[in-house]
Amino acid sequence: MSPSATVLLKEDSTNVTTGAIGRAKDGRKLRIRTEPQFDTLLEERVYRKQHLAAAFRIFADKGFDEGVAGHISVRDPILTDHFWLNPLSTHFSLIKVSDLILVNEDGEVVIGDEPINGAAFAIHSEIHKARPEVNAACHAHSVHGKAFSAFGRELDMITQDALRFYKSHSVYTEFGGVVLDREEGKRISRALGNGKAAILQNHGLLTVGKTVDEAAFWFISLDKTCHAQLLVDAAERGSGHKKKIINDEEAEFTAKQVGGPEKGWLAFQSYYDEIVAKTNGAFLL
Repeated sequence: MSPSATVLLKEDSTNVTTGAIGRAKDGRKLRIRTEPQFDTLLEERVYRKQHLAAAFRIFADKGFDEGVAGHISVRDPILTDHFWLNPLSTHFSLIKVSDLILVNEDGEVVIGDEPINGAAFAIHSEIHKARPEVNAACHAHSVHGKAFSAFGRELDMITQDALRFYKSHSVYTEFGGVVLDREEGKRISRALGNGKAAILQNHGLLTVGKTVDEAAFWFISLDKTCHAQLLVDAAERGSGHKKKIINDEEAEFTAKQVGGPEKGWLAFQSYYDEIVAKTNGAFLL
């Protein structure tokens, strides 16, 4: 039977996009939270920086930190060929808005007093240049991500959450050590293509999005999906049971429900709310 979404037929487009039912018994129309609109680009810059700092705190909370490895970037809305990054030597769990570094397309620090990660610049500069619709990118050496990356293969479509990456992720197979060459950054960008994620063989994971919220949630989900894949593959070999692959018709339909930018942005908001509560908003300074 072909999949459908009959429970959403009476919803407005915003609720439909995120799978929300907002019909109250008293007749009120309840609408899901959406990405804010800004009166000025300065307001948007502050918002992007706040959510970038939050993403670092959340990555630390989830164990995605490893020394000075890993980086998240967000494009500046005013100087659109510039992007904000983390300072190289500051632990993810300590990063505040005021710590963030603005760099230009030549890798020069425009705002900030700390060096940046050379690999971060090599990778992110090429992605931001090649994908003008991408405003954020995340890369880290998460345990499950780098474990799965050792196989140099794409994910199997075996869970609903894996379908977020249906035909929108790729594998970069040319491991070249620490990425300090802009040509290597270009090759990674080409491997990413128009997708939302890349598995960097023998290395880790990379995700992108229209917002830092979206890119960060894709990373969280991708790492969990790699974890699930590793567990399923191990169980399959041990039990003799064969995993079931979701067929293309169902996968394509579901990917539209769970893999859109609005759904990625929305899914991140609960993590943002949690980190604000845990830190009393300390990262906003």
